[in-house]
Amino acid sequence: MPKHGPLLPFLTALLAIAVLTLMDVFMKSAAIVVGAFSTLLWRHALAFALSAPAYGLTRRNWPAAATIRLHLLRSVAITFTSLTFFTAITILPLAEAIAISFISPLVALALAALILKEQIRRSAIWAAILGLAGVGVIVSGRLGNTQMADDHALFGIGLVLISAVGYAWNLILQRQQSLRAQPLEIAAFQSLFNCAILLPAAPFLLQMPAMGTWTNIAVAAVLGVAGGLLLSWAYARAEAQVLVPVEYTGFVWAALFGWLLLDEAVEIATVAGTVLIVAGCWIAAPRGRPEPSSV
Repeated sequence: MPKHGPLLPFLTALLAIAVLTLMDVFMKSAAIVVGAFSTLLWRHALAFALSAPAYGLTRRNWPAAATIRLHLLRSVAITFTSLTFFTAITILPLAEAIAISFISPLVALALAALILKEQIRRSAIWAAILGLAGVGVIVSGRLGNTQMADDHALFGIGLVLISAVGYAWNLILQRQQSLRAQPLEIAAFQSLFNCAILLPAAPFLLQMPAMGTWTNIAVAAVLGVAGGLLLSWAYARAEAQVLVPVEYTGFVWAALFGWLLLDEAVEIATVAGTVLIVAGCWIAAPRGRPEPSSV
């Protein structure tokens, strides 16, 4: 297989985070109307309809049992993380929810050392800390102008913190998964298993969306598949510690999309925090020799 320069997976992950943050905007719009459960189940169903035919046409052989178990395990992590996070963003502003969730890269760095046996470089630790400091600056500015002290908001914050731990586990599983399988295989099996996990509760929780909500879910499905393919490609070609700090750029994209699509003002604190986040990503950006691709 060809080798890729270490910067290309990093840039691909940056693009993936932008795509997935835009997906969050459409997911929030749909979840406010029909709830997080229905939005997730319909999105996964549409994502399977998009990815399965492409995977079927390009499949070279059936995945090994161990790989299928890994697909299933990550689907459990994704379902847990998604339900808690998308419920939270129906309560909290998107940018604040994403900012609070940024404890997950720090947890993921620790898990990368424990589970993947990666030797965490000092630059990766400093990048994570700098990125978290940037988020702290942005959150402090936003919370100063936002009423979030009621019990409903505190419940939303709790959901985000829980989802952040699940997302950190998901990042580690994604690295393991990407070393075993091609992106289209991951997308197809992920969508299938996510639907299977959610279906037992469908008779009790599933709602039928109206046309406008269907549009939001369909766009979210396309963006979710595209972002997932990009991340799978990147995680197959770079260590988790290199790509994890990129997660911090999600807040930058959330602020940008909020300004463009929701007419939200960009505050000075957001600009200051963005500088720190970009600096952290610059520190984390790989500059060494290419890493062999295993898929």
